[in-house]
Amino acid sequence: MAKLTTRQTRSKTFKSGNAWTSRTIVCGSGMNLIFVGTEVGPWSKTGGLGDVLGGLPPAMALKVGDKTEKVRFFHCYKRGVDRVFVDHPAFLEKVWGKTKSKIYGPITGEDFQDNQLRFSLLCQAALEAPRVLALNSNEYFSGPYGEEVIFIANDWHTALIPCYLKTIYKPKGIYSTARVAFCIHNIAYQGRFAFTDFSLLNLPDELKGSFDFIDGYEKPVKGRKINWMKAGILESDKVLTVSPYYAQELVSGEDKGVELDNIIRKTGIQGIVNGMDVQEWNPLTDKYTNVKYDASTTTKTDLKFIVSFVIFKGTGKKPMEKQLEQLEKIYPDKARGVAKFNVPLAHMIIAGADFILVPSRFEPCGLIQLHAMRYGTVPIVASTGGLVDTVKEGFTGFQMGSFNVECEAVDPADVTAVATNVKRALTTYGTPAFTEIIQNCMAQDLSWKGPAKKWEEVLLSLGVAGSEPGIEGEEIAPLAKENVATP
Repeated sequence: MAKLTTRQTRSKTFKSGNAWTSRTIVCGSGMNLIFVGTEVGPWSKTGGLGDVLGGLPPAMALKVGDKTEKVRFFHCYKRGVDRVFVDHPAFLEKVWGKTKSKIYGPITGEDFQDNQLRFSLLCQAALEAPRVLALNSNEYFSGPYGEEVIFIANDWHTALIPCYLKTIYKPKGIYSTARVAFCIHNIAYQGRFAFTDFSLLNLPDELKGSFDFIDGYEKPVKGRKINWMKAGILESDKVLTVSPYYAQELVSGEDKGVELDNIIRKTGIQGIVNGMDVQEWNPLTDKYTNVKYDASTTTKTDLKFIVSFVIFKGTGKKPMEKQLEQLEKIYPDKARGVAKFNVPLAHMIIAGADFILVPSRFEPCGLIQLHAMRYGTVPIVASTGGLVDTVKEGFTGFQMGSFNVECEAVDPADVTAVATNVKRALTTYGTPAFTEIIQNCMAQDLSWKGPAKKWEEVLLSLGVAGSEPGIEGEEIAPLAKENVATP
């Protein structure tokens, strides 16, 4: 099951049958935004898909390759947002226990064979949903969203949205004023496939040039291919990414732009740093910790559930996971290694730690350093992407410099940088300077309020009919809980 999020914020005129009817909706000003993505917390990240509410409309037939596939929609309304899930067996079986909850491939770096089918279906369903779904959970609005919308496509999996919009819908007078903003969350994953696979996408040959791409990497294989992300970048009305510094890195050269730097220089790109969920991550109300505290607390001594240990936590490539788990066997009195996804433990580690080390070779934005600063845990970070934008040297943490992004093994120079800067950070521990850094970290507004305002400015500039600035205010239903089903 894949996901698109919609937000309706104005009066609309809707088509009913063959006649046009007018319906006044009192919902203030704003824009009609359709966020499209392949995953969303808490559903995807937990392996379950949510106890979503609402009925199912009739199944919808969509053309993929030479086949016609049927999809259905689930809907729920949470925290002021309509959340719509696209249902198809190719989605569901990938995340409901049959493939160990893997969404994109059986192992890291390998795609499922039917990924182009799956994500093509998602894109087509996302384009149909605003026109056909009569959503009625919002007390201020009932009916379809209509065609005066902005689609926010996220990463390569949704890159066909601007392509279908341009070649299928707009020539028929549908979505005539709709626009697409394409957001790059990770340039390393682009959707590169065999060039002959273009025929599977049901797009006209005139768009083939936007997909045409020469892959210069030896792995998995060099040569001519199609590149979904390249097409999404070229065919969208605006290209964004998740931090200003990452935007600079993407146009700096092939190593950071992963062979799309020249394309992004052509289109331009804007970086807006991510916010974080300040309700889920709140040291004053955190359900996973026994001691509650806020910015007025200058010491976290009472929170220490593990004392004088270095804790390594993360998931990824299996050989590295095994190395991580071996650490506590080799150093039983000094280290703990956790190679699994564990939400309660993540909260406890961040709350109880004094420092958090983020030695990323690249990091588009990063959330872990935001979570850490919210809890007064001082970040020591590599100088890349959003880590540069969010962690200020000597004020809210420590910068280690950039790391080698091209090496197959760990670069000894990077090891030296980590050791040197960790020692440098430790010299401040227990000093007034360290207390000040903690206070600076916790005094920040790390919520989505600031980033959302910047996003609004960008989306308004696209000029979709009837779009206006939203009304300043607090988040709708800020303490609403998500429905999470256990598969």
